[in-house]
Amino acid sequence: MKKLTIILACSALAAAAAWAQPSQAIKELADYVSPNSVPAAPAKFTYAPDGNGYLQLSADGKRVERYETATGKLIETVFDVTTARETSLPRIEGFELSKNGRFMLVYTGAEYIYRRSFTAQYYVYETYTRMLTPISKEHKRQQSPLMSEDGRMVAFVADNNIYIHKNDYNSEVAVTKDGMKNQVINGVPDWVYEEEFTTTCSMAWSPDNLTLSFLRYDESKVPLYSLPIYEGTCDPKKEYALYPGTYEYKYPLPGVANSTVTLHSYDVENRKVIDIALPDKKIEYIPRIAYGPDAETLLVSTLNRDQNHFEIYRANPKSGVVKSVYVEDSKAWIAPETYENLAYQSDGFVVMSYKSGYSQLYKYTYAGALSRTLTSGNSDVTAFYGIDAKGTCYYQAAEPTPMDRTVYSIDAKGKKTLISKPSGTTSARFAPDMSVAVFQYSDTETPPIHSLVNNSGRQVRMLEDNADYASRYAGRLPKKEFFTMQSDGYTLNGYVMRPAGATNCPVIMSQYSGPGSQQVLNKWALDWEQYFVSQGYAVVCVDGRGTGGRGADFMYTVYMHLGRYETIDQVNAAKWAASQPWADAKRIGIYGWSFGGYESLMAASASGAPYAAAVAIAPVTSWRYYDSIYTERYMRTPQQNDDNYDAGSPIERADALGCPLLIMYGTADDNVHPANSLQYVSALQSHGILCDMLVFPNQNHSIYYCGARAVVWAKMLDFFNKTLRS
Repeated sequence: MKKLTIILACSALAAAAAWAQPSQAIKELADYVSPNSVPAAPAKFTYAPDGNGYLQLSADGKRVERYETATGKLIETVFDVTTARETSLPRIEGFELSKNGRFMLVYTGAEYIYRRSFTAQYYVYETYTRMLTPISKEHKRQQSPLMSEDGRMVAFVADNNIYIHKNDYNSEVAVTKDGMKNQVINGVPDWVYEEEFTTTCSMAWSPDNLTLSFLRYDESKVPLYSLPIYEGTCDPKKEYALYPGTYEYKYPLPGVANSTVTLHSYDVENRKVIDIALPDKKIEYIPRIAYGPDAETLLVSTLNRDQNHFEIYRANPKSGVVKSVYVEDSKAWIAPETYENLAYQSDGFVVMSYKSGYSQLYKYTYAGALSRTLTSGNSDVTAFYGIDAKGTCYYQAAEPTPMDRTVYSIDAKGKKTLISKPSGTTSARFAPDMSVAVFQYSDTETPPIHSLVNNSGRQVRMLEDNADYASRYAGRLPKKEFFTMQSDGYTLNGYVMRPAGATNCPVIMSQYSGPGSQQVLNKWALDWEQYFVSQGYAVVCVDGRGTGGRGADFMYTVYMHLGRYETIDQVNAAKWAASQPWADAKRIGIYGWSFGGYESLMAASASGAPYAAAVAIAPVTSWRYYDSIYTERYMRTPQQNDDNYDAGSPIERADALGCPLLIMYGTADDNVHPANSLQYVSALQSHGILCDMLVFPNQNHSIYYCGARAVVWAKMLDFFNKTLRS
């Protein structure tokens, strides 16, 4: 007992001596990771329906103004809180203009539900009369409102049911009545759909404004998940000062029940709901619904539970007739880009598919016939921007190397033209008619430059060159050097940043490693990595097998074996770093967040790993604990792949942890639950292994609010200082 007391006392003295360092680091890190370090960008805007102008919300939230696209000249004020009639608002937080420009949907008081979804108080503004009207008198808050094509109706969700506000009569009609918390959701997705299918609205209006189609989620068989809520000091919750509260929601784990999702349509004229039956009983998911060019063409995207069979159905919502128009099977998984980037045009739809071995674009008729292969080649298309009236397609690709993102046009005859800078990273926002676009360009040495260009890539005007920002950091930041290395017969891409002229550097391996992700990119970044280099560390990042930008075969390598090949590659990357003349081979650390945290734990417990320290933030520690859609996409269910679930679990190899470890997580993480970290720590304890831990009360997966992100990096620096410098 006396010996233990002495140890604790020594630890307390050491902690007191180091106390000032993290505090100072937080202040210094703020210059790198706070909003003040973010490059300037043009204010958010929405193209006007005709493409000749764009709309912006004023900085004070009081006006929506229309500007001329080519010149940036103010044309008119479309909405002003001071002149709106009937309803008075101090300010608004967002808006959407109807296609005909007659109606505008505005909102205030947004309160987030999950990562993307939120409820708010929505209003309809008629631009002709300046009348501002709440879309509901019965429901104080609404979710995911959707205007009809003519703007005269707004469908929205409240209390898990769908309602329609009719602007002409200022009336409200209930479309569904069976919605119930934790039982049935109509018109908006459940948690796992929103998180993994990146969607917040499950409704679609027909082009003739007479039919509203929607998805219904029966989550009654999905088990409830509970998270504790504490008072905290970041947005303190006084009601939980003495007794913690509980947040409960439905969260499907691998192999357990998902929501049962069904398709329905509502006839506005006769107020009847029609059930639309899909023919394949193996359909598990409906990631998207959208109308084509007419009211008889509802496109329904579907997946089986294994997510290796993708099928698009053309449904007639009035007759209930359903026909398959597109089928794609994969030897591994259907990439999310396939359904996330579906685009519907007057004469067909565009699909982004890996079926050739690389992500490419294909156009199909609504009858299901391939009408044109838009792109081809041995590099991935990474974004589809649209097709103009002449048939010219505009897109982004991972060229000339997988680390770059460049923008191209390809005409109806197949002539491909580079319309952006030849390297670096360029993204685009095209006007509806594809005549102009806002380009954002950066590379490792150039902060983002925003410019308006025509569809040939010629600059029309500069929007933001960030010259002042660039001068602020000129000469202060380390150079990012790209390299390649060999691992298990594969060539991997990586980058290194290190103090100029320094030798015998401690090294931090930074990685994410998740399927389809990419960290090694030729683009601007300013974050903790640059600050850590200023503190004497070298930072190395390598994209291992399974990551994106290099075609299907490289990405699909990890199928059914998450953690196996990523770990081989990260360990080999650390060994590569250890072999460099500027590195200290005995002082190699590894860090990661989320999937990266998972891989940190896997790598740190691998045989022969050269790590002297590891940091895992919000890590998955067993794929049995993560959500069904993401996990089963890459691993199938535990019933189908039990051994590899165990082989890819850090918990199962906790006894092999080979270095000091720091774990950090938020107690309100609804994505990667705290149980992941706690169960892993329990496993360590059962093997008599110690670790460090920092917990963030009431913080979610991002650990961002109230300056918490800087605390994360400061704690990590403090930990690496103690483990890699002592």
